[in-house]
Amino acid sequence: MMKILVLGALSTASLYFAQSYPASAIPENLKKNANVVIRKKFTTVQINKVDEIKYQYNTVTTVLNKDGDERAVAYIPYDKAKSISNIKVTIYDEAGKKVKSFSKSDFKDFANNPQGVFYSDNRILVFSYTSVQYPYTVDFSYESEDKNTIFIQDFVPFHSIKMSLEEAQFKIINTSGIELRTKIYPSKYNYASVVESGSENDKTYSYKNVPAIDDAFMIPEPVKILPSVNFALTKFNLAGKQGTLNNWTDFGTWYYKDLIEPVSVSTPAIKAEVTSLQLQGSVEDKVKKIYQYMQNKTRYIAVGLGIGGWLPMQPDEVHKKGYGDCKALTNYMRILLNEAGIPSKYCVINSSSSQVSFDPEFPSMGGNHAILMIPTEKGNIWLENTSQQIAFNHLSYNTTDRNVLAVTPKGIELINTPVYKAEQNKEKQILRVNLNEDNSIIGTGNFSYTGNQYDYNLRFASLNPTEKNDAVKERFNVLNFEKVEMKNFNNDRDNAVITYDLDFKTNNFSKKAGNSLLFRSVPIFNDAVFKTDETRELPFEVGMSYEDEYEIAYVLPLGYKVDETPDNSSITSEFGSYKLSFVKSEGQVKVVRKVQINKGLYPKEKYNDYISFRKKILNMDNSKILITKIQP
Repeated sequence: MMKILVLGALSTASLYFAQSYPASAIPENLKKNANVVIRKKFTTVQINKVDEIKYQYNTVTTVLNKDGDERAVAYIPYDKAKSISNIKVTIYDEAGKKVKSFSKSDFKDFANNPQGVFYSDNRILVFSYTSVQYPYTVDFSYESEDKNTIFIQDFVPFHSIKMSLEEAQFKIINTSGIELRTKIYPSKYNYASVVESGSENDKTYSYKNVPAIDDAFMIPEPVKILPSVNFALTKFNLAGKQGTLNNWTDFGTWYYKDLIEPVSVSTPAIKAEVTSLQLQGSVEDKVKKIYQYMQNKTRYIAVGLGIGGWLPMQPDEVHKKGYGDCKALTNYMRILLNEAGIPSKYCVINSSSSQVSFDPEFPSMGGNHAILMIPTEKGNIWLENTSQQIAFNHLSYNTTDRNVLAVTPKGIELINTPVYKAEQNKEKQILRVNLNEDNSIIGTGNFSYTGNQYDYNLRFASLNPTEKNDAVKERFNVLNFEKVEMKNFNNDRDNAVITYDLDFKTNNFSKKAGNSLLFRSVPIFNDAVFKTDETRELPFEVGMSYEDEYEIAYVLPLGYKVDETPDNSSITSEFGSYKLSFVKSEGQVKVVRKVQINKGLYPKEKYNDYISFRKKILNMDNSKILITKIQP
C-alpha cells in the first residue's frame, strides 16, 4: 500500500508540471530586482533504507534577461554511489509555447572540479541553452538514487541574489524506519517563511512568493537572510560505512574510527623525517619548524576520491608524492606532530566569505575544508595546511570567526576559531611625498599589513616583479601613477606580517591657484560612492573590523610655505572612529590619519547613519591643503 501511495505522489508531481509557463503569469513583485524567477521547484525525497535514498527533482526557471542565463543551466552532480535517470529539459518561449525538448544525450559529462580537482570520483552532467529572445523558460527534471544517506540537502528558497521564487516544495517520505531529524531555521528578517505539513514520515515543506534579494550595497549573503530547513538521519551510510548521528559524540566517534584512524599510520620514513629536523625549544617553536618544513615540502591539489572525498590520503603517500588536498595535508601535518610527541586535532570547517558555523544543537555532516588545531598552555595554535605562503598560526578571512568540528576519539568538539580585532587587521602606511611646481609628485612609501589585511596582500607573494608593479598600480589607481615600483616585499611567515616599499610618481596631483598649489590631504583613499537609501529593505553588513593608520609627510617645493590646512577633526560612532590631524613645520606638512571600522550585521534602520559616517570620512580625506609661493 505504501509503495502505491509513493508512486502516486511522484506521478502527481509529474502531472503538476505538465503545463506551460507564460512569462505574463509572473507576479510583478517577483520580477523586481530579478534576473531569473524560479516558477516551480519541487523535490521529492524517498528514504527506503540506510543505504538507499531516491530523489525526484523538477525545477522550472524563467530567465528574464541575459544576466540570468547562467542561473538556468541544468546540471546534475553524480558519483559512483549515485545513479541518474529520466533526465528531461523542455524550453518554452515568452508565451509559454514549447520550443524544444532535450534528453540526457544532450548533456555534456565533465569531471566535477570547480576548484581544480586533480583527480576525483565526482562528475557532473551539464546542459546549457542560449536563447535569442527573452524571457524564456527552462523546465528541467530528473531522478536519482543514492547509496549515501549521510547527506540530505537543505531546503532553502534560493542561494543567489537577483533570483526570486514563485513556489517550492520539498516532500520527504521516510519508510526506512530510521528517525529523520529536522530543524527549521526561520528568517531573522521575516524575509520569507516555510510552511510545514503532513505526518511524521510523510512531510512537505514549502515556500511561496519569495522576492529577489537585490544586489544592494553591503547586502549580507542570502544564507544570512533566508530561512532554511535542515535534515539528518540518525543512522546513515557513506560509501559502505554505516554510522549513527544522534549527537555530536556518536557522530564524532564514528568519524574518527572510520575516517581518521585508518589514516593515522606513521612509517619509519616519516619518523626519520621528523628526527632530522632536530627540534628544540618550546612547543610553539617545534610546531612552527615542522609546519614550515611541511609547507616547503608539499603542494596543494584537490582530491575527491574515497569516501565521498572525505577520507584523507595515507600520510605515507603525501610523504612520497609531496602533494595532497586539505584533508591529506592536514592529516600529514597531524602525523608529523604525533612523531614529535605533540597532540593535535583534525578539524572540519565551513570555509567561505560568509561566516557559517555548525549548530551545536543539530549534529549533521558538513563542512568543506580541513585545518589543524594544536592546544597549548598559551592557547590554541591554528594551521592552514594548503598554502605554501601563509604564515604560521594564522587563519584567513574565510576560516576565522566560526566554529569547527574537532574530531577526537571521544567525539566531536565544537571549537571557535580566532576573531581578529580591528587593531589586528591593520594597514600601516608611511608616505613621504615630494610636491613639485608642475603639479606632479614623487614619493616613497612603506606599507605593512596584519590580520585579514595580511590575507588580502598574500597574493603578491606569488607574483614576479612586473606583476607586483601592475597589481599595486591597479590597487591604488586613485593616484593614477605614471610609474610605480614595489621593492623589498617580505612575507613574514613567523608573525603574519606583509611589508613592502613603493617608489612612485604621478602627475596632476595638485592644482594651481595663482601662486598657490592646492592638494588633497590623503593621497591614497577609498573612492567608494556612498549613497543614502530611504527604501532600504534589508540589513547591511560590515564583514571585517579593521584599522588603517597613515602618516603622510608632504615636502614642499623650494620657496613655498604652508598657507592653510584643515582643522584637526575626529568622529566616533558605533560603526567606528576617525581622526585626522596636521602638523606644520618648515618645508613640510605632516598628515596623520587613523580610521577604525567595526564589524557587524546592522539593521536597515541604521543604514543611512552608516552612510553619513562614511561620507564624513570621505569628505575629511578629501579636504585640501593650500601652500603658497613666498614672494621675494
